[in-house]
Amino acid sequence: MKLNFLFKEITLFKKYKTNPVAITWLLLALLTAISEIARGTKAINNYQIFKYVFFHTIDQVNLYSLYPEAHYDSNHYGIFFSVLIAPFALLPGWAGCSLWCMANAAFLLYVIGRLPLNRPQKIIILAIGLIEMLTATHNTQFNPMLTAFIIFPFILVKEGKEWQATFFIAAGFLIKLYGIVALVTFLFSRNKIKFTGWFVVWLLLLFCFPMLLSSPSFVLQSYADWYHSLDDKNNLNTSLGIVEGQNISVHGMIQRTFKLPGLSQLWVLLPAALFNLLPLLRFKAYKSTSFQLLYLALCLISVTIFSSSAESATYILAVIGVGIWFVLSDRRNNWVIALLLFTFIFTILSPTDLFPDNIQKHFFVKYALKALPCSLVWGVIVVHLLTRNFSPTAANADA
Repeated sequence: MKLNFLFKEITLFKKYKTNPVAITWLLLALLTAISEIARGTKAINNYQIFKYVFFHTIDQVNLYSLYPEAHYDSNHYGIFFSVLIAPFALLPGWAGCSLWCMANAAFLLYVIGRLPLNRPQKIIILAIGLIEMLTATHNTQFNPMLTAFIIFPFILVKEGKEWQATFFIAAGFLIKLYGIVALVTFLFSRNKIKFTGWFVVWLLLLFCFPMLLSSPSFVLQSYADWYHSLDDKNNLNTSLGIVEGQNISVHGMIQRTFKLPGLSQLWVLLPAALFNLLPLLRFKAYKSTSFQLLYLALCLISVTIFSSSAESATYILAVIGVGIWFVLSDRRNNWVIALLLFTFIFTILSPTDLFPDNIQKHFFVKYALKALPCSLVWGVIVVHLLTRNFSPTAANADA
């Protein structure tokens, strides 16, 4: 009896044993958040913007105007964000900001842990994405959580949980337009009618939900204001030399490198859209886990490198996509390792203190070179999706 009891205790301990990877991830996120909070409200300006989205919704004042007494810059998220940020905004500033950063890091950690991959592959993805997660945390950004919002539907649809998957698609879309990219999971769903029905339900419910905090007329006006805000931001970001920290994208890289201030985004977006859609013609590959995960990686990279709103803290999306690609690739190939190292130097480490400000400003930022490695990985993924054998009998068909 004593031995049986002892065995049960050991089994229970193993089941709930401390996870050093998770502790390291969350502890570094917390320490990063604390270091920014200690520097004062200017250092957590993004969180200040986010917090006031809630209060401005309650007061029914324009969500996209400038409020210099509270923060600099303006909000660019949809009014549904007021619902998400509410629990944090109601707390004292230091507590709300700390928990906000921790929630972003924890949700991304949880979702990566749910990917249909083995434990070493998940740890590699976390290791690749760690610095970018901390970069986003330094900026108190929403992007780690948005990354999770895009990844989770791929997991949930595979598990046949369309009602949950469509919630995250609708929520991500109504907060930041990037989230709509996860709608591609409709193609992988085994119950497309259920998927469609739930997506429409969630879209309507979440569209109306902020009305409980304000009023129907204010919500409708806010969506119209949001459109104009995003249009103005896009026009500003695509103007060469005006906003150096923005448009870190393929378009921005080409525009700045070749001094083409009038270059239309369509010259980049249309070919990109074509190559993003071509792999979806491989209908028989839809059932392959590897195909779905590679397409997820493509989506995460695409919404970053082809967006005029991409900034340094946005690249947590793209780098997690690079991580997924890497663990699905043949890591014995030197070019795969070389491309990952190139990503570490030009994308992940370029904004850090490892490089002097002069090099950052006059090389990496000036030519938007943070986008270059991810653009190359994007091209490799497109080739893999178009040429790799994803049949059930293929060695690489499933992760």
